[in-house]
This record gives sequence, structure tokens and C-alpha cells, in this order.
Amino acid sequence: MSENQRKNVADLTSGDPVEQVFMISQPVLRTTTRGDFYIAAFLNDRTGRVNGRMWQASEVIYNSLPHEGFVWLKGRTETYQSALQIVIDAIKPVDPKEIKLDEFMPCTDRDVDEMMDKVKTIISRIKNPHLHRLMEAFLADEELMRLFKTAPAAILLHHAYIGGLLEHTLNLLEVAELILPQYPQLSSDLVLAGLFLHDMGKTTEIDYDISFTYSDQGHLLGHLVKGTMLIEEKINALNQQSGEPFPRVLADCLEHIIVSHHGTREFGCPVVPSIPEAFMVHYLDNLDSKIALVQNEINKDVNKSNWTNYIKALETPLFKIRPE
Repeated sequence: MSENQRKNVADLTSGDPVEQVFMISQPVLRTTTRGDFYIAAFLNDRTGRVNGRMWQASEVIYNSLPHEGFVWLKGRTETYQSALQIVIDAIKPVDPKEIKLDEFMPCTDRDVDEMMDKVKTIISRIKNPHLHRLMEAFLADEELMRLFKTAPAAILLHHAYIGGLLEHTLNLLEVAELILPQYPQLSSDLVLAGLFLHDMGKTTEIDYDISFTYSDQGHLLGHLVKGTMLIEEKINALNQQSGEPFPRVLADCLEHIIVSHHGTREFGCPVVPSIPEAFMVHYLDNLDSKIALVQNEINKDVNKSNWTNYIKALETPLFKIRPE
């Protein structure tokens, strides 16, 4: 099988010849009972993961492989203990610059530019002059918006794919526009601004060059703190450009939405929601993330029963049969 005819992991069957690029992770060098070296690793693409084994291995071959990265390999698939694996005959590292990442990492199936245009349209409706200027400052930051358009919204649980952050944010903004007329006592401008910025810190919290992992900044600060820092940076820049300072109470309320949007201290909030707009942002965020998680768990479940396995994040199995 040539690389231009690559077969997705999800489509591999026992007995297939394999000659193509995979994403490799966690390779380990082991010895058989006879003392011979072999390599065990996970081989991945955007559709799934399969075990890989190279029996005639050596320390030289093992040391040439990345801990996480891309490899070309030649081999064949076989079934071992009811699970598919790839037996590797030859393997070598591949420069990530030569790789089409969308073949190896999950991506949104929606049009990114179209989603971004919709976000801009909704944000443009913010009437408060201070919030409007702040939103324009974020949208004018080309590098930040590039990251915003490509970042995943999470590593595992919801919208965990390239473009997921943008898709999640747009979902929230569109739902908010539908329900805000029912709550005229709330500041719609503050809600929309809070939704747009609530996960902006994830642009640097998650690394996704090869796989989805937390960056050093993600581990050290987290996206709640980083999101607040981004707001402060933009506000300070606006204050230097304009003779009219950004109102401190308005800034505090917007930043409060960011640091409280997980809802409870148990989930990493330094404070819990304390203004109506923060409650709305929290519950909308929770709604979209939970529905995405539920749908993903049902779609990927391979059990023949009507129920998925127990899902720790939801504290329940899920019923898969949809009523007519």
C-alpha cells in the first residue's frame, strides 16, 4: 500500500499489508523470553489507535524513533488475543513538516473560516463602546486569532479536535443570542463578550503540534488565569491609546466571568459565579460541553448492547437507542 493510498486505522483488517506513515506514541524497547529485543508502540491516526510490534528490533532502531512523532513503516496487520495489531518489518522516522496533520489529528468537520465569520458577526453586535473596542482589539490580534481558529477546546472530553475551540465558542454565542431576549435584565453585551473570551486561554494551554497535551504554560497557569491575563493586556493597551480609561468595574465583571465559568471550586475556579451574566456563561458552557461529550461517547461506543460502558466524567452509562 503506497502512502498516497493510505488506509485509516479504523479501516484496517487482519491480513492487510501496510506501507505508510503513522503517528507513533510511547515506544518501548523490551526483551522476549529468549533475550531478543522487540519494540512495542501505539500507532495512531485521526480515526483510531492500534498496537504495533517489531520483533527483529535493536537499540539502534529504537533510539532512532521519536517518543511522540511520525514514522513510516512497512509491515502487516494480524489479530492477536482478539485485537488487531501491526507487525512491523521496517520503520524510520518522518519529519513532521512533511505530514498532513489533518490525516493524523481529529479536526472539525465544519468550515473554519465560515465559523469565524459568524463569530465576528455576533461579536459586532456588542453595543457597549468599551466592550466593543476590547472585542475589536482581540479580533485584530492575528496570531491569537490564528490559534483561536485551530486550537482544540479540550484534550479528551469535549470538542477535542483541531478547530474545536472555535466551534464550541460559536455554539455558545449562537445559543446565547436565542435565549438572551428572555432575560432582558442581563447585560447581553457582557454575556457575549464573556462567551467569546471564556476559553481564550486555551490558545496556549494546549499543545497540538503532534498530539493533544498540556503546554508548560497550561500546567503552570491554566486557561482561566491566562484568559484573564489576556484581557488585562488588551485593556492596558487600549488605555494607553485612548484618553478614556476602560471602566474598572466592567473589567472586573468580565474577568469574573472568565475565572468562574467552570462553576465550582471543585473544577478549578478560584471563585464561583457571583453575577447573573457569569451564571449564564457557566450554564451555557456546561450545556454545550456535556452534549458534545454525550454524543461523542455514544458515537464511538462499539458495545452490542443498548448501553455504553460506565463513563466516569458523566457518572453513568448512556442509553444509545434513540426514540422514533
